[in-house]
Amino acid sequence: MAPHGSRSEATADQHPHAPDSPTPSNHPAAVPPAATEHRAHAHTHDGPHDESGGGRGRGKGRPPRRPPEQPRGGLLMGRPFGVPVYVAPSWFLVAALITWVFGGQLDRVLPELGAARYLVSLFFAVAFYASVLIHELAHTVAALRFKLPVRRIQLQFFGGVSEIEKEAETPGREFWLAFVGPLLSLALAGAFYLAMQPVEPGTVPGVLLAGLMISNLIVAIFNLLPGLPLDGGRMLRAVVWKITGKPMSGTVAAAWVGRALAVSVLIGLPLLTQSGALGAGAEDSVGMDTVTDALLAAILAAIIWTGAGNSLRMARLREHLPELRARTLTRRAVPVETHTPLSEALRRANDAGARALVVVDAHGEPLSLVREAAIVGVPEHRRPWVAVSGLAQDLTDGMRVSAELAGEDLLDVLRATPATEYLVVEETGEIYGVLSAADVERAFVKAMARPN
Repeated sequence: MAPHGSRSEATADQHPHAPDSPTPSNHPAAVPPAATEHRAHAHTHDGPHDESGGGRGRGKGRPPRRPPEQPRGGLLMGRPFGVPVYVAPSWFLVAALITWVFGGQLDRVLPELGAARYLVSLFFAVAFYASVLIHELAHTVAALRFKLPVRRIQLQFFGGVSEIEKEAETPGREFWLAFVGPLLSLALAGAFYLAMQPVEPGTVPGVLLAGLMISNLIVAIFNLLPGLPLDGGRMLRAVVWKITGKPMSGTVAAAWVGRALAVSVLIGLPLLTQSGALGAGAEDSVGMDTVTDALLAAILAAIIWTGAGNSLRMARLREHLPELRARTLTRRAVPVETHTPLSEALRRANDAGARALVVVDAHGEPLSLVREAAIVGVPEHRRPWVAVSGLAQDLTDGMRVSAELAGEDLLDVLRATPATEYLVVEETGEIYGVLSAADVERAFVKAMARPN
């Protein structure tokens, strides 16, 4: 597994109406390892109803259904377990890199292959990423078993990303959700080791099986390192969560261990290579090899450090998202009929202490919402001659928001249908009030600015 993003991790201070764009963190290793982003969108529950923010009137509506989000960025390869698997364009770059590097190694081990060694190397690159896919499918199956929706799996430059849309409800589930990926990689390494036994070592099958065994072993060990955004970091987070009873404490601990791990990789990997501890003689680890090792260490360290920081930001976001409630942010509204003059509608709103206008038909059914910006644009002396219908935006299903929505669910609905105002309705369809996008944005920024 790899960074959890949550959308791993997704940018935590994104605008409430910005497209929900996951920022998958990727897992590197000496060979590109598996990376899994667990998109942990907070699911919140409404507390006591606060009637101070909205007024009730007649009219019916229904909350919008969240449209399925279209995955982006890659070639669709299939839908195992109903989850789409995409190959990002960056995968072709790393496949070419693996083909070139492994081909050079084959030239030393099996020189008789000639140019055919690159065909064998390409097969190895595809087989390795098939192992990465199995690693990701382990996370996916576990998530589905825990009833956590999985948006997609994406194979990319430094491994794979499993985009899981909800956070595990318990530390035990979080632990197993993270552990199954490295466990599958260890099982694959064992399977390739057993398959090697009856095969002649100096043959193409023997070299391929040995390479796949070592690669999967590296993937498993690397992902078990106890720092976010790696699988081992998720396991550490689950342990601290279990001990303290606080998910945020687990995230903070695992993220800082992840940052320490990034520094260790940046400094330690080149030193290990130069010392010959990784298998090469110290006299061979000079020149371009030294520069390459330092560059690889810098890339790995940057990915780990960034993933750990994203994990902290997403945890902070999840802590504050429950504060965004449609019911408490809703403005009290008064219903007015289509031909009501703006001046009369504003007088009624002032008398009722309301800050929004809903245009209704003769039966009280909501038709449109009067836009606040349009009201401001009408000079006061013209307001008796301007009907409210000329300043209103027609209602669509996407502009009807349930008063019970909160947190990420609320933001998802608003993202799906960008608008300046939304009609907030009760579960019965009764009008509760009007929700301004500007009010949601202000509340979002205020919540994110508040210290943990």
